[in-house]
Amino acid sequence: MKYLLGEASPVEKEQVKQWLTANADNQAYYDELKKVWDTSLQLASVSTVDENKAWQRFRQRIQQGNTCESHPEPFIRRSGFGWMKIAASVVLVIGLAVLGYWIYDNRPAQQMLAQATNTVINDTLPDGSVVTLNKTSSLGYPSRFRGNKREVTLKGEAFFHVAPDKTKPFIVSVNDVEITVVGTSFNVRSENGLTAVIVETGIVRVTHKGKTVELHANEQIAVTPTDSLDKEPVTDKLYNYYRTKEFVCNDTPLWKLVEVLNEAYKSNIVIGRPELRDLRINISLYNESLNRVLELISLTLGVKINKTAGQVIIE
Repeated sequence: MKYLLGEASPVEKEQVKQWLTANADNQAYYDELKKVWDTSLQLASVSTVDENKAWQRFRQRIQQGNTCESHPEPFIRRSGFGWMKIAASVVLVIGLAVLGYWIYDNRPAQQMLAQATNTVINDTLPDGSVVTLNKTSSLGYPSRFRGNKREVTLKGEAFFHVAPDKTKPFIVSVNDVEITVVGTSFNVRSENGLTAVIVETGIVRVTHKGKTVELHANEQIAVTPTDSLDKEPVTDKLYNYYRTKEFVCNDTPLWKLVEVLNEAYKSNIVIGRPELRDLRINISLYNESLNRVLELISLTLGVKINKTAGQVIIE
């Protein structure tokens, strides 16, 4: 404050100059504080308030409201320096507020962890993005996204609905795969070294070992440690079952539906005859019991369902 008032000693001036050159954030903070200071002085200098008349009116009101005999009091002229004190007080309060915000905004970000155990959970990230974590999955992310990107780390499976921000791409790291988006929705699944990405809306870039593939809506890719990046069209919405409780099959092979059912219901369904694996099924099941699902599969494909101890056989 003494530096702004021009009352700093040579040593203090040198200390301020060293502080300003030490960090760009320090200079930015000083510039903001000086702007407030200059504005306060300007407001004080153009004030149309007549201090003498205002003081006289105040004294008259006090005297009128007093029934006792009043005695004239000497009038004290206030100098313009009073406005400097007011301006300095205003700047001090605002400066402390700005400093407090600056310290709050620059505090170290904490590492957060969203973890789903036996239930699916939804979480909202600091930028407003929404993530749905499948069971036994976890997501690591900072308490505040700083810098020019938003980075998170996934283990397991999650569906992301990313808040748009062209200046800060959203990056998901899973295994040795990097998924980059700006504002979109997509599903990521990691299991036994396989990383599968399915795009629902927008555009996603998948990078693996220096190679990048761009996926659009209704496209998917499965990445293994050795495979090339080849994208394919999405033929079903089974990936969404943990979010929507719905199994949607559109010319889907039976083996794929069975895999998802085993995961969703923690069951042990097996296909008894090899020729049944690639039977195509078109069906939509919403929040049904496993027994009802098996019944509908039997009716749709004309297959038999045999239940044994701890196992269900389709034949």
